[in-house]
Amino acid sequence: MDEVLYRVIYGDTDCGGVMYYAHYMRLFEIGRTEYLRKRGLSYRAVEEEKGLILPVVEVSARYKASARYDDLLRIKTRLLEAKSYKVVFGYEILRDEDLLVEGHTTHVAINREGKVMRFPRDLLEILLK
Repeated sequence: MDEVLYRVIYGDTDCGGVMYYAHYMRLFEIGRTEYLRKRGLSYRAVEEEKGLILPVVEVSARYKASARYDDLLRIKTRLLEAKSYKVVFGYEILRDEDLLVEGHTTHVAINREGKVMRFPRDLLEILLK
C-alpha cells in the first residue's frame, strides 16, 4: 500500500470547520496519482503516450470521522483489481492511526473519442508493480 501525506487547508473545510465530504474524492485522486508516479508513470504519460484517458466510472466512500483544518492526513492507496477492461483502487484516509474515510474508485480506459478500450498489457504490468 502506497502512502502520501496531505495537510488540510482552510478551503477544504465547510462552515462547520470540518473537511467537506466531496474533497475526499480529491484526496483519492492525489493518492492514485502518486501511486502511478511511484511506478514511473504519470497520467500525462498515459494520455500522451498511450492515447488513453482513465475516467472514474464508480466511486464509493465510507466516512468514519471528520478531518479538520490543519490536520495532517495520510492517504493510503492500493490496487484492488486489475483486469483488461477495468482497474479498481482502494483508499484509506487516516489522521495519526485513526481511520477517517475508506473507499474505492473504478476506472476504465477510453480513447479520445470516448470508446472503451482494453488496458494495454504493459500498463497493467506497471500498475501491478
